[in-house]
Amino acid sequence: MSRITSADLFGIYDSRGRLTVEASIALASGARSRAGAPSGASTGVHEVMAFPKGGVPEALATFRARVGPRLIGLDASDQRAVDAAIHEVDGTSDFSSIGGNTATAVSIAAAMATAEETGRPLWKVLARPGVDGRSFPAIAGNCLNGGRHAIGGPDIQEFIAFADCARPEDSIRAAVRVHGLVGEELHRRLPKTALGRGDEGGWVAGVSNLEALEILTDACAKARDELHLEVRPGIDLAASEFFEKGKYRYREQTLDTEGQVGFVSKLVDRFDLRFVEDPFDQEAFDAFAALTKAVGGRTLVIGDDIFVTNEHRLRMGLERRSTNSILIKVNQVGTLTDTFATVDLARSQGLSTVTSHRSGEVPEGWLAHVALGTGARGLKCGILGGERVAKLNELLRLGRATGT
Repeated sequence: MSRITSADLFGIYDSRGRLTVEASIALASGARSRAGAPSGASTGVHEVMAFPKGGVPEALATFRARVGPRLIGLDASDQRAVDAAIHEVDGTSDFSSIGGNTATAVSIAAAMATAEETGRPLWKVLARPGVDGRSFPAIAGNCLNGGRHAIGGPDIQEFIAFADCARPEDSIRAAVRVHGLVGEELHRRLPKTALGRGDEGGWVAGVSNLEALEILTDACAKARDELHLEVRPGIDLAASEFFEKGKYRYREQTLDTEGQVGFVSKLVDRFDLRFVEDPFDQEAFDAFAALTKAVGGRTLVIGDDIFVTNEHRLRMGLERRSTNSILIKVNQVGTLTDTFATVDLARSQGLSTVTSHRSGEVPEGWLAHVALGTGARGLKCGILGGERVAKLNELLRLGRATGT
């Protein structure tokens, strides 16, 4: 057992060039750690506040005046006690006082300090009951961006290669190959167009939703044939972003809830989708349930904005049998303890969990440890960009360390 002897918070930049925070913790044993917190662009209304009203400057000042002193003397290995102290200092239900990103950075840094002190990999410090680290998550890699992540692209926010192989190196190789094939096809179709990449490393191009799905599906098929690895298409609709006055407003069509259920069901059937995230507005528990009943036996129906990694929101969804999967983002609820409560509930009820990055990321690998330690069905972390590759490379290292 080693006590926290110093704790501080600093401003750093995320992958979009915006300020976020990084916590630094030192223990009496000499162990040290630091962890940065990412930030999202497409956020659920029920997420905790990433920063207090004054932004990062206020978060830093508040930490040094109130949070840091409260952490001194605590046992870093007692995650519940550390996270309870963070909640106590904040005193709000949504971390609007100190900021959810402050809570995330401190919570992760405490776990990392414990890992450093004990000589254990972080995932073992985080491991939930029954998780032995032998089963690695599939890779959900963003290949083509739209929505809030790529203005000018399709309405659907992410077109995903879901690579589900036994070894992490195979899953990563398959997802990377699909990304490359998508890029090749876009260049072939749009030879005179300057193509770029969105916030999460996926290609950005002026194609329709169906064109994007056709390109992605063909790329997955080519990668399967070429590599003999399992990779299938998936999408994150982020439907709350284009839900207005009770309608889902695409460029080419406007659908009511029943129409949206039918439309997404047809997409699952036509393109053999294995990953469908946020197909409805963040309050549409019953619509999620209708889709899950229709296609949940053959695809992951994943709730992100509807649950925001919140245990109470998940219980609401479980009552309605809304989804068969949940996205997990630590900074949506602030601390590892809050995250674990949601993960444990989901696992106990047979829901798959998918650990996820944010669009504004930090170039650190701790997310791979969260995925492995919580027994995640998938790791959604993008494909290209140093902040995304950091997670993939860390998963490769974990695979080598465990002989997977």
